[in-house]
Amino acid sequence: MMRLTRRYRFSALHRLLAPHLSEGANRALYGKCSNPHGHGHDYLLEVSVRGPVDAASGRVADARALDRLVEEQVLAAFDHQDLNAAMAAVPTTENLALDIRGRLLRSWSSAFRGEWPRLDGVRLGETPRNIIEIKETP
Repeated sequence: MMRLTRRYRFSALHRLLAPHLSEGANRALYGKCSNPHGHGHDYLLEVSVRGPVDAASGRVADARALDRLVEEQVLAAFDHQDLNAAMAAVPTTENLALDIRGRLLRSWSSAFRGEWPRLDGVRLGETPRNIIEIKETP
């Protein structure tokens, strides 16, 4: 098996705000990330796929097909958007990574026909120190 990882960037703003909590409880839980005016991030997204090398093409996956999938399902939904409006959950990096994974998996079979490639993982960097990673199990 081999893995192919592609990188993407997008910018978005959010306010970490749990609607079931008071303003004070949100401030205590999320600190400055619960600023009423929100704040923005330049996210670094890595999407990894895995599979055997195709004998005909010599590749693990069609990178253009992956790029189209990420563009249509992730970047179009989140780039330069308010994540509070774009997501049903509190827009933490964890929830955003789960949302991205779900969007990719829901449209996977339309982008890739057959058994391979498979989604191997999603890695989302919100800041240089805050990176969330979801690894798929084989």
